[in-house]
Amino acid sequence: MSDRPTSFSIKNWSQDDQPREKLRDKGRAVLSDAELVAILIGSGSKNESAVDLSKRILASVENNLNALGKLSIKQLMEFKGIGEAKAITIAASLELGRRRRLADSRVVDKIESSQSVYDLMLPILGELPHEEFWILYLNNSNKVIAKNQLSKGGITGTLVDVRLVLKKALEVGATALILCHNHPSGTLKPSNADKAITQKLKTAAISLDIKVLDHLIITEKAYLSFADDGIL
Repeated sequence: MSDRPTSFSIKNWSQDDQPREKLRDKGRAVLSDAELVAILIGSGSKNESAVDLSKRILASVENNLNALGKLSIKQLMEFKGIGEAKAITIAASLELGRRRRLADSRVVDKIESSQSVYDLMLPILGELPHEEFWILYLNNSNKVIAKNQLSKGGITGTLVDVRLVLKKALEVGATALILCHNHPSGTLKPSNADKAITQKLKTAAISLDIKVLDHLIITEKAYLSFADDGIL
C-alpha cells in the first residue's frame, strides 16, 4: 500500500461538503468566504481540508477580504499547503474582484460634497498598500473632467511639480482642483507634508483663478476632508 498522502481534493469530499456543487445548486451567495477561497485552492493536505486551510488564511487577516487582497504571493505561500500556483490563483481572483468594484463604482457626474469625492476615489485608492496622490480637475459645474496621478509611493513637497499640475488644469479647462491621497496605515491625521502641499497648490492656483476646493485623505473605511474640517 502506498504511503503517499491522501488527496483532499474537493471532488473527493462528501456531497454536502462540496462547495463547487453547493454554488452550482444553491447559488454563489450562500457560500461562506472560506468556501469560496476553498474552491480557488482546490485541495488541502493530509491533515487539513481546503476549507479549514481557507479559514486559517482568512483568520490571519481577521476575515477581512480587503486585507487578504493585500497579501503578496510570498506572504500567501507562508501558509502550509499554499504553493506558488495556489497563491497566484488567490491573488488573481482578488484582483479581479478589485477591478470589478472599480468598474461598478458609482459614476460621479458632479461633485456635490466630500462624500461624492470619497465614493469616486475609494475604488482607486482604498486598498492600495502604498500611498498615491491624485488631482481631480473640475469645470465650472463641479463636474470631474480629468483625474491624474501625481505621485506614487509617498508624499513630500519635493514631489509636487506645481507647473505640471497647473499646465494640466489649463489644458483641460479646469476651474477647480481637488487633491486626494490615501493613508494605507488607516490614520486620518494629516501630516505636515499634507498641509504644505495643499497650501503650495492653493497659493499657486490663485494666480490663474483656479480654486483648490478640498483635499481628502482616504482609507478603506473612512476619509478626512480638509474643507469639512476647516483646515483648507
